[in-house]
Amino acid sequence: MTINGCVIVAIRDDLDDQEIVSLQDQLVEEVARRSAHGVVIDISSLEIVDTFAGRMLAAMAQMARVMNARTIIVGMRPAVAMTLVELGMTLDGVETALNADRAIDTITGDRTKES
Repeated sequence: MTINGCVIVAIRDDLDDQEIVSLQDQLVEEVARRSAHGVVIDISSLEIVDTFAGRMLAAMAQMARVMNARTIIVGMRPAVAMTLVELGMTLDGVETALNADRAIDTITGDRTKES
């Protein structure tokens, strides 16, 4: 889904490793196809995150950044945040917001300031 130049991706809790890789590929294609300037990744349905999922989130953000799209993760549960920290995953360059509306406002607001 795309809103205001931002690609929105919701990650389900039941995705297996192959589906995560496929989602990553689809995200990059969608950012390129739509010339998106922002990516919002909704992880509100994730109850736990393993190292593979954490690395994929970081990789999605890096790929989007290389394509000049800002990435904001929304809906992070406290348990997920704690797990990421315990695993030593910092998700460098990835911003967070409480919800998709705030993320989109942040991305579009910053783009308006640049104009």
